[in-house]
Amino acid sequence: MQSLFTFTAPPSPCGYLPDREWSLHYEIVGGLGPADYLELMSRGWRRFGYSLFRPECPACTACLPLRVRVDTFRPSATQKRVAKRNAGEVTVTVGVPGVTREKLALYDRFHAFQTTLKGWPAKPPEAAYDYAEAFVDNPFPTEEWCYRVGGRLVGVGYVDALPGAMSAIYFFYDPAERDRSLGVWNVLSVLESARCRGVDYVYLGFYVEGCRSLDYKAKYRPNEVLDRETGTWRPFLGPPDS
Repeated sequence: MQSLFTFTAPPSPCGYLPDREWSLHYEIVGGLGPADYLELMSRGWRRFGYSLFRPECPACTACLPLRVRVDTFRPSATQKRVAKRNAGEVTVTVGVPGVTREKLALYDRFHAFQTTLKGWPAKPPEAAYDYAEAFVDNPFPTEEWCYRVGGRLVGVGYVDALPGAMSAIYFFYDPAERDRSLGVWNVLSVLESARCRGVDYVYLGFYVEGCRSLDYKAKYRPNEVLDRETGTWRPFLGPPDS
């Protein structure tokens, strides 16, 4: 890993739990290999582009890095219904990340919908430069998963394929297709791809109990979370699911 500089942001209102404050530690890298990043993820780091980050909140430990063991994963009844709904209707192609007007428009619709539904901060239309910095320009090859219904783009996901693991970076979808639960279908698709590739884990990022945008992650079971005090991964269940 080639580190350029590191810093810890001052405490500010938490983006996950609005009644708390967070403080993120950042590491900006000029170079990073897949094996290096896997080792960092095992210690609780995540990334967008060349920016690595993890929470360092002095008064809160609610952010739990979560991963799913691929060979023991079993879909819930709800997840099986989502798979049945989308299999054969939604096509996915895996390719090289890129910026297009179609993806930018979908990204903007998704964020506008989440602002209304979950209270995400409102934001102006996404600039091509910002989108590329977050998803397209990466220190090592990243996969772009495009989901389509009848040729129309309805979802885009970004996935890191690492030695022995896969990492779901981000996913956004068309709010008009909300009934399809495309976010669930994306995670199920990544887990199935991981099974076919013979890797051990799929990393889903941070689980935060009480955060509507993140609590779904614990429903992929069995799973493990990182204990920040001991630095070890432990079995975890999370909230019940049907």
